Amino acid sequence: MQKAAKRTSVWSDRIEASKYGNGPVDRGYIGHKSAKMMKRSKAIEVRQQRAIEEKSGLLKNLETVEDLKIAPLLYFSDTLVTFSDVVPIFDGKNVCQPISFTVKQGERIALYGKNGSGKTSLLKLLVGQQIEHRGTVAIGSGMILSYVPQDTSMLNGSLSEFAEANRVDESLFKAILRKMDFSRIQFEKKMEDFSAGQKKKVLIAKSLCEQAHLYVWDEPLNYIDIYSRMQIENLIREFSPTMIFVEHDLAFRNNMATKSIRLATE
Repeated sequence: MQKAAKRTSVWSDRIEASKYGNGPVDRGYIGHKSAKMMKRSKAIEVRQQRAIEEKSGLLKNLETVEDLKIAPLLYFSDTLVTFSDVVPIFDGKNVCQPISFTVKQGERIALYGKNGSGKTSLLKLLVGQQIEHRGTVAIGSGMILSYVPQDTSMLNGSLSEFAEANRVDESLFKAILRKMDFSRIQFEKKMEDFSAGQKKKVLIAKSLCEQAHLYVWDEPLNYIDIYSRMQIENLIREFSPTMIFVEHDLAFRNNMATKSIRLATE
């Protein structure tokens, strides 16, 4: 790209130089032509330079992506959660076929299936929300969970208020958001004015502030940029938290999950 920009910058110079070659020439015409080409080449050069700066900035960002950290807790038992013939119910109908599985220490379980197959409902059951269902979800005694919901619409107010309401360390919380490319001016805005990706980062940063035995993440990559995705993948590889998650991105699911469980509809 830089070579192309350099080539462009000499176009008009060559045309201008041709006015002074051998033999009779229409210097007025050539001068007009060279001025026109100069204007065009300068416009192209400006566009190319902007593109070079943008590409260089992306490469710089790629090289300086900061690592995220997490502090998962070790549970005293190998088994954290047991799902036994669990079926979420909607309007009196089974959402999926009965599902049974366990979540063990160190596992990262990905739930997948068609839209409406009950993936999010299972995660909500796990974190204690009231969802009509059949079957049993048995959670280990004293187990601590950290939840990243799919829905971000409840986020409003300031980041400071959010940190206080969720009992997370505000300095750590904001430091994580800075690593996830939040500008300092963003800290002064209300969360309802954030983009969808920024809202998701808020929920992930909160979860990373929490020490938990099990991390329950519902579509963590929704609206997330490539660099934050890299940070999340590196984090999971380095710290190996016990997780159960839903994520439509097949590459992420295949790379991060130690076990995948498909929910089949009725």
